Amino acid sequence: MLNLYKILFFLMTIIGTLIAISSYSWLSMWMGLEINLLSIIPLLKDSNNMFPSESALKYFITQSLASSILLMSIILSLNLKEFFMENMQFLSMMMNSALLTKMGAAPFHAWFPEVMEGLNWMTGLLMLTWQKIAPMILIFYSCNLSMFFLLIILISTIFSGILGLNQISLRKILTYSSINHISWMLASMFYSQTTWLIYFSIYSLITLNIVIIFNFLKIFYLNQLFSSLNYSKSLKFSFLLNFLSLGGLPPFLGFFPKWLVINNLILNKFYFLSLLLILFTLITLFFYLRICFSTMMLNTKETLIFLPKKLNFKILLINFFSLSGLLICTLIFNYV
Repeated sequence: MLNLYKILFFLMTIIGTLIAISSYSWLSMWMGLEINLLSIIPLLKDSNNMFPSESALKYFITQSLASSILLMSIILSLNLKEFFMENMQFLSMMMNSALLTKMGAAPFHAWFPEVMEGLNWMTGLLMLTWQKIAPMILIFYSCNLSMFFLLIILISTIFSGILGLNQISLRKILTYSSINHISWMLASMFYSQTTWLIYFSIYSLITLNIVIIFNFLKIFYLNQLFSSLNYSKSLKFSFLLNFLSLGGLPPFLGFFPKWLVINNLILNKFYFLSLLLILFTLITLFFYLRICFSTMMLNTKETLIFLPKKLNFKILLINFFSLSGLLICTLIFNYV
């Protein structure tokens, strides 16, 4: 049976984001974020599982706190202009902290893995991709490359690499991966909005590809991944290459946005920042490689060419863009 209320709330979630990113005033941007928040809470509900209720409550409390801080900073900036003309850096830090909390960037990230752990894959996909659009674009409006943002970028990439090492839950691994990609996206947005858009689009495509297969096979933990992919060598091979693409390993598509970000940082003389981003992203690449090697080696029953019929077209289409897209993307290099 089709859940019509979920379609309604999904549309309201999209409308809330669109209101937030297309508004002229900070107050209407805040209203768009609130519509988005109140619409996604019913989407987290799942009658077959008790954990989404806990996740929805954690998400609501955290986002409400961030919304309150954002609203307070907006009201203070409107009413106390003389005070904040002298303390503009404090106001900017307060506002951006609220937006970074909504997005799940470190060190405001503690709610993110806990919420993700209780969700199914489709709502988790929404949390990993769509829910980052509005806070990211609002940061465009108020950001300047200050020491505060440099610290956020560094903390996000360090925390995500170290905390992701000891995880056996695939949802948490993708969450810490998302926090790592947030640091790259924040680094990309200061000099080129086009680079940010390319990065976010490619990250969303690769994440979509991984989540579709996880959802179809009902995989949530590493030991399930090892056994579920055993019946198909071609599915296993094409699917695991997406992890390498997500880690930014050339020649896959995931390398392209990182290439653009590193290029921008080097041109603007941020050598040390680009070096640290690359080094700590290697840690995330290590736990992707650990997944790939383990899954490749632990094989019991598998055939060479069998693919599930329902997944055949999706895998071929999305994997084509995800794995061979770097060749296509070099054609648009002149537009960045």
